[in-house]
Amino acid sequence: MAVSVDHDLEERIFMTGGRARTASPRNYAVDPDQWPDARIAGEPAAAVVQTIARRLAAALRERPQLSLRALAAQSDVGRQTIGDLLAGASWPDVLTICRLERALGLALWPGSNATQCVHD
Repeated sequence: MAVSVDHDLEERIFMTGGRARTASPRNYAVDPDQWPDARIAGEPAAAVVQTIARRLAAALRERPQLSLRALAAQSDVGRQTIGDLLAGASWPDVLTICRLERALGLALWPGSNATQCVHD
C-alpha cells in the first residue's frame, strides 16, 4: 500500500516559522473580519504583519491615483502578493517589504522611521 505524503504541508511545517506559518496572520486576529484593526492574540509576528498592512493601506489611501497594479509595477512585487498582504492572508518576506518601502518612499516595518530600503 502506497503512503500519500502531503509535501506542501511538510514544507510549511519545516520552513522558517514552523507551524505558526500554517495559519495566516489574519487568523490570529480575535475578530478576523476586523483585519487589520482587530486585536491580535497568540502570535506577535501577526501583529507586525498587521502594522505593515495598516501602513500600506494608509499609503494607498493617501495616494488615490496609485492602484495595486501600479504599485506592483513600481515595486516589482506581484499585485496578488500586495493584495494578500493587505488582507492578512500571507506572511510577507523581507524582500517584499523592502521593495514596497522603496517604491512608496516610506517605512512599513514597525518601529522604524526610515529604513535602508527607502534610501538608495
